[in-house]
Amino acid sequence: MPDTLLARMAGVFAPISTPFAWNEDVDFDALAFNMERYAASGLLGYLALGSNGENRSLTEEEKLSVLRSIVERKSKDQVVMAGATYDAQRDTERFLRQAADLGSDFGLVLSPGYFRKQMTDEVLFRYFSTLADSSPLPLLLYNAPGFCGVTLSPALVGRLAEHPNIAGMKDSAASGIENFLRFESESFHVLAGSANFLFAAMMGGSAGGTVSLANSFPELAVELFRLGKARDEQNGVVLQERVTRINQAISGPYGPSGVKAAMTLAGFKGGLPRRPLLPLTREQTEIMRCMLVAEGLIS
Repeated sequence: MPDTLLARMAGVFAPISTPFAWNEDVDFDALAFNMERYAASGLLGYLALGSNGENRSLTEEEKLSVLRSIVERKSKDQVVMAGATYDAQRDTERFLRQAADLGSDFGLVLSPGYFRKQMTDEVLFRYFSTLADSSPLPLLLYNAPGFCGVTLSPALVGRLAEHPNIAGMKDSAASGIENFLRFESESFHVLAGSANFLFAAMMGGSAGGTVSLANSFPELAVELFRLGKARDEQNGVVLQERVTRINQAISGPYGPSGVKAAMTLAGFKGGLPRRPLLPLTREQTEIMRCMLVAEGLIS
């Protein structure tokens, strides 16, 4: 495994989708099939139990089983972030200990959202900093107001970036990753949370990204990262426009259900989403298939 913090974060992470069978049980055979392909894809690593993993739809036992399956099937040089999404701090603390025991490398922590009106900067500073004090894993902050209704302020992130056990953040907000790139340092790295702005974020200093497009087309996401790393504006801008067009057609209107449909069309085992999410209709799937054919991604 890479031995520096930057080496463990500078790349593309796939936020692994949790495939469900027809009866909505976790399809561990499908997950194993996908992981075998991802292990040889050029991905730096994985986010287990994120929004694309339908974290909030899993039981605690399922969460740990999915995380175990991902850790056991990664290649030796790949990195695993374990997503922690709880409203009670003691539950987050317990999960981080379990994730460490299973062999995770980082914990990615989302803000509690149920009592969002009470989630002031001071409350959130205490939450994240005291989690980091006790966590056996280095933590990443997860700025995703679309999921929890809480936006991390630049002032809060700046304070938390100084904590020795907070290694960085994933930013999926529409407010602009440039608000956080000024905190990039040897001990704190900012990851883009969408393929839609991965190249621009890297040109601004981001270390890489955790992007849902990597579930279905990991090589495409990795190529965009490589152009960002090389600061190749001529080719990077062109590929970013293409990636954005593709990504918006996959996850933009459909979320995890669209990601799963694209995975299946690309030869992975996307499986079904768990209710109340619904799979794409035949018509929606055919529209996506035609788009992917036109983009030259499938035949």
